[in-house]
Amino acid sequence: MPYHVSKQRFAELVEEALRQLPQPFAQHLEEVSVEIKDRPSAKQLKQSGLEEDDLLLGLYVGHPMTERSIEYSGVLPDAIYIFQEDVELASDSEKELIEQVRVTVLHEIGHHFGMDEDDLDELGYG
Repeated sequence: MPYHVSKQRFAELVEEALRQLPQPFAQHLEEVSVEIKDRPSAKQLKQSGLEEDDLLLGLYVGHPMTERSIEYSGVLPDAIYIFQEDVELASDSEKELIEQVRVTVLHEIGHHFGMDEDDLDELGYG
């Protein structure tokens, strides 16, 4: 059964996950917006190769740091979206929700640093 919390509480959990990042990583996220959305759009699901009833917990939109060159400029800032309803659907308790938020945030940040799904699975953030 999904574990639901208020929008404010969910935002606090996301902020706590971000605060726990070591400084060397956190400083590279200063220009990355982290936004909480209720749920992914149909377009976001489709672009991720998912069906309408699939869960998408988070999404990184941007250019990974490992793919940037000296010519990288004039592009929109990177963004990380965390989808509250889907994260709640994947969680059965407050403890699970806290861990799922942490893993989802770290997973999307991993994409920003150029990690693919296999890399993230290996680290336990799959």
